[in-house]
Amino acid sequence: MQSRGALRTARQRELFDDLVALLLAEGFEELTLDGMASRLRCSKSTLYALAGSKEQLVRAAVVHFFRGATERVEARLAEATGQRDRIEAYLRAVAAELEPASAAFFDDLAAFPPGREVYERNTRIAARRVRQLIADGVAEGAFREVHAAFVADVVASVMVRIQQRQVAGATGLADARAYTELAALVMHGITAYPRRTTP
Repeated sequence: MQSRGALRTARQRELFDDLVALLLAEGFEELTLDGMASRLRCSKSTLYALAGSKEQLVRAAVVHFFRGATERVEARLAEATGQRDRIEAYLRAVAAELEPASAAFFDDLAAFPPGREVYERNTRIAARRVRQLIADGVAEGAFREVHAAFVADVVASVMVRIQQRQVAGATGLADARAYTELAALVMHGITAYPRRTTP
């Protein structure tokens, strides 16, 4: 998560969590290390103990955010029972995790290659997870016999468009709201009709 070893003290962990919250709320393009230190009420040397530069610090914060979000989403998924509940829980949990992140954060992320790569990687992982959830639901008869790979490809395309800020640009929807709408669309599409039976 950081370039100079693991966070070793409770103060460092608390400071890093505060940094992530700051970046999510306000973005980071305009923030300098001096500005971060001032807002977090610490010294620049304290920040340098977390990472060697602003770019490294921001990337570490992005990794921390998405790693924690992934763990919480998977925990929500583990609590769900039934294939319908599982896929809906997964997409809605993704939406909930993105909710604290501002448009400024996502705009800055799109313009910051190291952070954008982290978001892209997490989007690909999420798309593969959705594909598996759909395939499992079809196999168990919980969903109508959609072509799981096709539906998953459509979902993945939308997820990539969300990640690349294209959905926000076209619709004005925040990323979290876009995932909520995607969840509703997917659930309606795969459960709207009864499963076909073989004569």
